Order: sequence, then C-alpha cells, then structure tokens
Amino acid sequence: MKTRTAKLAALGMLLAPLVALNVGCEREGPAERAGERIDRAADNAVNALDPRGPAEKAGAAVDNAADRASDAVNP
Repeated sequence: MKTRTAKLAALGMLLAPLVALNVGCEREGPAERAGERIDRAADNAVNALDPRGPAEKAGAAVDNAADRASDAVNP
C-alpha cells in the first residue's frame, strides 16, 4: 500500500501537465489574429483555383464553427 506522500506525489505528477497546458493558453494578440486572416485568405485563394466538393465544404464549415466556438469560450 502506498503512503500518503507517495499518493500526493503521483497526483502532482498527473496534474502538472494540465496546469502547464492551462498556463500556456494566453489571449491571442493582434499579430496572431492577422496571421489567421492571412491563412484564411490563402485558403480562399486556393479554393477559388481548385473548388472543393460538398463533403469538404461541410467539413470546413464544421471546423470553422468549432474554431469560432473555441474563440468565444477562450477570448
């Protein structure tokens, strides 16, 4: 049977990555937002040259909706 100290140490090792991930999530700045706009513009240019099918359009719509929801939750 583990001692109380060993249990607390194991719990700390399990929770440390979660804390590190939360600390790494910062609000995006103007440069990051501008980069995302550039990425979207490049995607739109590629799509204009090589049109996507209905399944790809539906998948992109789902991805965009998920991104907007994530941005709304984590401003």
